[in-house]
Amino acid sequence: MAKKPSRKTIVKKLDTVFSQFIRRRFAVNEISECVTCGTKSHYKKLQAGHFISRKHYSTRWDETNVQVQCYSCNVMRYGEQYKYGLYLEKAYEKGTAELLLNKSRQITKFSDNELIILIEHYNKLLTNLK
Repeated sequence: MAKKPSRKTIVKKLDTVFSQFIRRRFAVNEISECVTCGTKSHYKKLQAGHFISRKHYSTRWDETNVQVQCYSCNVMRYGEQYKYGLYLEKAYEKGTAELLLNKSRQITKFSDNELIILIEHYNKLLTNLK
């Protein structure tokens, strides 16, 4: 009988497939663009940057909260949160940044099964992008 994967393994797998989806969803010929500085590069060289920190499970895998960022903006400049917020307000609607902040304050607990369903969902979306 196969060993059931640990919670940590499931979360890591979801983070990986979700990140790949985020970096590829708007890519043109595999080139994506950083939402905070406009740098264009191959999606594999870019990151999935979170407006609200990954520590909040309620927004960790929220497709609005996570956008493409270059390493410089996401890591060296701590996510460029102000510019990120401006992007969200322009790309979605006024108040999006505040909605995400409020959502992040909600305590959300995913079962292992719910996380596995999300992994399957994002794997399917990735397959459709190819």
